[in-house]
Amino acid sequence: MTANEDPAATRQTPVPEGAARAVEALEAARAELAETTLPLAVPEAQEARQWIRESLAQLDDYVIPRYRSLDAPLLAVVGGSTGAGKSTLVNALVGYPVTRSGAIRPTTRQPILLHHPRDAEWFEGHRILPSLDRIRGTVSSNPVPANQAGAAPDAHAITSLVLVGHDSVPQGIALLDAPDVDSISDDNRRLAGQLLAAADLWVFVTTANRYADAVPWRLLLGAASRDITVAVVLDRVPPAAEEEVRADLKAMLDRQGLGAAELFVVPESALDGLGMLQEESVEGLRQWLGALAANAAGRAEVARRTLNGAVKAVSVRLEGIAEAASAQDAAAHELRAICVQEYEQALSRILEATKDGALLRGEVLARWQDFVGTGEFFRALEQNIGRMRDRVGAFFRGEPAPAVKVETAIETGLQAVILDEAANAAENVDRRWRSEAAGRHLLGADDLSGTSEGFDAKSAAGIRSWQEGLMEMIRTQGQGKRTQARWLSFGVNGLGAALMVVVFSMTAGLSGLEIGIAGGTAVVGQKLLEAVFGEDAVRRLAQQARDDLHTQCQRLLDDERQRFLDRLEAVHPRSGNQLAGHAKTLRRLAGAA
Repeated sequence: MTANEDPAATRQTPVPEGAARAVEALEAARAELAETTLPLAVPEAQEARQWIRESLAQLDDYVIPRYRSLDAPLLAVVGGSTGAGKSTLVNALVGYPVTRSGAIRPTTRQPILLHHPRDAEWFEGHRILPSLDRIRGTVSSNPVPANQAGAAPDAHAITSLVLVGHDSVPQGIALLDAPDVDSISDDNRRLAGQLLAAADLWVFVTTANRYADAVPWRLLLGAASRDITVAVVLDRVPPAAEEEVRADLKAMLDRQGLGAAELFVVPESALDGLGMLQEESVEGLRQWLGALAANAAGRAEVARRTLNGAVKAVSVRLEGIAEAASAQDAAAHELRAICVQEYEQALSRILEATKDGALLRGEVLARWQDFVGTGEFFRALEQNIGRMRDRVGAFFRGEPAPAVKVETAIETGLQAVILDEAANAAENVDRRWRSEAAGRHLLGADDLSGTSEGFDAKSAAGIRSWQEGLMEMIRTQGQGKRTQARWLSFGVNGLGAALMVVVFSMTAGLSGLEIGIAGGTAVVGQKLLEAVFGEDAVRRLAQQARDDLHTQCQRLLDDERQRFLDRLEAVHPRSGNQLAGHAKTLRRLAGAA
């Protein structure tokens, strides 16, 4: 959910021009951030995904709403460890038991926001914390003693914020009683973090025997990095130890960059029948909050500092997310490059196998020799190769074995090569992808190490399509009157078979026919074609046939390769360039805030 402007809260306070430009920049950054998913399993991804969630929440819950309503009341979130006495402190500040406290933990389940009745419009809408619904609470005229109240109702998924108006809350500041930051409930801990991130200032409550705990200090250090105003309340301090404990905690705050934090001490004392502290126990904190609420300039300074720190914190996270997105982009490029490389090498090996004469051995050679009558032809070739062009027409006037047998043999041999190389490419890509975390994640349990289902039939169909195209070239080339009789006498299939033989013996363009390959097989095909079409035409036909074969094989392997590339395209990894640009914009904005 995006941060929504609350019309009731802003209708009398139009957004200044500078703030409007800031909101525009923040919303642009938020839109880009919302589209960033970091789908690939790279080392930076997990932490960066958490940064995305935190940044979106910070923008929606606090930064954008605060820029839109710069003069809204301050929100002071009261947070701290389990059993620190947060609810008791809030009750004491208001002078009335409006929140519950008890021995059952976790106690605070439903966050309660206390405000002055005249400030109600600022909080009833979704100006801040837009993901939480609003529930209007009331103060009972017959309060229940705390020792009888017990814990708040169980709420595994907290989705609402209870609003309570009370005259004892100073106008201009609101108090939000948050769940425990170290709660045993995951939902409570997450909500506590969300509420603290939406605060203009923190009232952090700890106790004399727990002020050095790690969890609170992690949050306090985060507050220091954001330059947020913090008041630390040291609760339940034995009077005899107050001076020593105060000095020790103050030194710790100074060492961690929180020397400017206000420090208040609440002495250990008995609670009355309503679970209330004595008023004088929190008088210092009450006066400090009251003075801040009464000072418009002071409130504006607190809001400005916190807003500046929050924007800076978002910009830092954006930089980290941008780096993670760039790592995703690099990983995607690497996986894509592996895939392209392996299938390009497979194509290269297929084409090499079709031009070094290897396919003219075995079954193809036997069928070709059956077709042309090798013995008589080569005796004529040895006696007078110069008269071969004149004799070749007569040579073929007999009834040769069907040329289709040659085509079939070529199809079978070529298909075997394509199937083998496609399988090798798939195995190599699968192996190399699985050596990378991102590749393993994309492949999962699927086995793509072989050819796809039906690829054998598809490759056979592709070869036949190439052969049919080759026959069509023969027909087109033979339409001239001078050659028509000759090519008709040899037959389209015969000339096509001859052209395939020539194509499969091309080792160096069209100039390097290996005469010795397969017993002179290439010479037979070449001379036959030259007798019909002429030498230049044969060169053009052979080159076109080879180009078409290249295209057909490329198409077949591209379809196989796409099985892997589809995995990448499905996750849409994004570049981090846009995020990096937004991070720079927010840094400038934080500096100007």
